[in-house]
Amino acid sequence: MPELPEVETTKTSLTPLLGQKITDIKIFQPKLRWVMPDDLDALVDYVLDSVERRAKYLILNFSSTVSNITPQADRPKTRQLLIHLGMSGSLQQLSYGTDKRKHDHLVIEFTNTNNERSQLHYYDPRRFGSVLWYQDYGSKLLDHLGPEPLSDAFTADYLYHFIQRTKSTEKNKAVETAISNKPSRPITRPIKSVIMEQQVVVGVGNIYATESLYLSGIHPATPAHHLSYDQITTLVGHIKVILQKAIKLGGSTLRDFTVADGQTGYFQQTLNVYGRQGEACLHCQTILENVKLNGRASVYCSLCQPLI
Repeated sequence: MPELPEVETTKTSLTPLLGQKITDIKIFQPKLRWVMPDDLDALVDYVLDSVERRAKYLILNFSSTVSNITPQADRPKTRQLLIHLGMSGSLQQLSYGTDKRKHDHLVIEFTNTNNERSQLHYYDPRRFGSVLWYQDYGSKLLDHLGPEPLSDAFTADYLYHFIQRTKSTEKNKAVETAISNKPSRPITRPIKSVIMEQQVVVGVGNIYATESLYLSGIHPATPAHHLSYDQITTLVGHIKVILQKAIKLGGSTLRDFTVADGQTGYFQQTLNVYGRQGEACLHCQTILENVKLNGRASVYCSLCQPLI
């Protein structure tokens, strides 16, 4: 599944399309997680101005090139697409004239200022992704999400007090907002499950949670409320470093994920524990074990990550 680093890498790989105009749109299979809008062709003659990321969603911002004096003056000046890559989706920029492949569900034709054309293919074998109008789904899908892990809002102070359900001594507004309508009892669920919850912090998927806990010396099944402030500080630091490293290396290509320019990620080549059950720990040579938490594999080293 494309995680935050893969989506961020995809966002960056779309940069060459900025300033280019959409000249054609073809929908081949609208039935994704939600049905694709049947009026996406309304984006023809719009220019891609910018691409943003929120959690694992991409927001494509467009502006109209149609003059106000034309008969189409009632068109919105701006439009936004909200795209999620689901379990197996990717956006791939291909040469103009590239034939549709089996799992290409949407092809957008772009034309640059030199009248050179290219195609952006939304490819998704499992069809759990989505392509939607932001105005229809943005609030519903994004408003409940926690802070971005690489933002200043995601701190040890935030995560510790979120888990303990206590007010921050630093008067952290993110903490107060997060716990305002929550039960007063501390969170007792396994720490790995907690940091993977999108309402707590977005984009810390299974790979990156597993690796961050290993580097922090924390067993993935440790009840969250048992962790000290110092342990949370260490964990938050490693989450940020791991995600930054993964973005730099283009994400983790464990199956068939590629970004818009067709490149794959290399972070999987640096994994310490994820996917290495039964192999030796790189630090102490102890055989790595696996425990399932919420149905997800959680590989760990029993010596480096003792369950306390």
